[in-house]
Amino acid sequence: MQLRRNLGEWVSRCYHQLVTRALLLALTALPLLAADLPNTLTEAEKSAGWILLFDGKTTAGWLEVTGLPFPTDSWKIEDGSLRALNPGHGFQDLRSEIVPRSFEFQFDWKIAKGGNSGVKYLVQKTDRWTNAEGLQARARGLEYQLFDDASDPSLDPRKHCGALYDAIAPAHAAARPVGEFNHSLLIVRGGHVEHWLNGENVVEFETASPLVHGVILKLAAGKPTVPESFLSLQNHGTPVWFRNLKLRRLDR
Repeated sequence: MQLRRNLGEWVSRCYHQLVTRALLLALTALPLLAADLPNTLTEAEKSAGWILLFDGKTTAGWLEVTGLPFPTDSWKIEDGSLRALNPGHGFQDLRSEIVPRSFEFQFDWKIAKGGNSGVKYLVQKTDRWTNAEGLQARARGLEYQLFDDASDPSLDPRKHCGALYDAIAPAHAAARPVGEFNHSLLIVRGGHVEHWLNGENVVEFETASPLVHGVILKLAAGKPTVPESFLSLQNHGTPVWFRNLKLRRLDR
């Protein structure tokens, strides 16, 4: 009887120890799991001043690029991402409600085969018009190009993924295969700009350089240039997904 009682107590202690260890392991893993959840901020990111521009569930903080309400025909929320659509009667870009001056903007994105998109900043003007494809709305600004390079190897390198579109080619290819999420970082610190793609610095320039200043003047189309603007996600008529849109202001 005593042996049986001792054995029961030992089993009970072992059980409680196992439960306690499992609970401790689960609690330890929570920060790691939170860090891996899309559209969330880690405590370190919060402390460093990062904010979320997209919560993965609503369109809060985003408008049609000319300032009209969110274009539900051109974009939808899919699996925690903003996805561009081509409904067959036109497609419009998005713009952030927030207007940063000097900032860091990180975002995850993926495209379909043959996909083409971009993130625009220092937007000088917007256009809204109707053509044979339907209603269009575009931002006219510097563009961090997002493109499936494999779909057109002969394309001008200044239009490759990571480029300052049509102006500065990326230093090297850094995009992941089509269908995989990439991580990008756009840094605008005064007149200094950097494009990072999957941890690699692929483009770096000064907006005052003759080349880039010329691009900005062309985009402004004769009007005074602006030193700050909203951020714009481009709908080029092909599927693209954006998530983990995070901004940190550098001007505060």
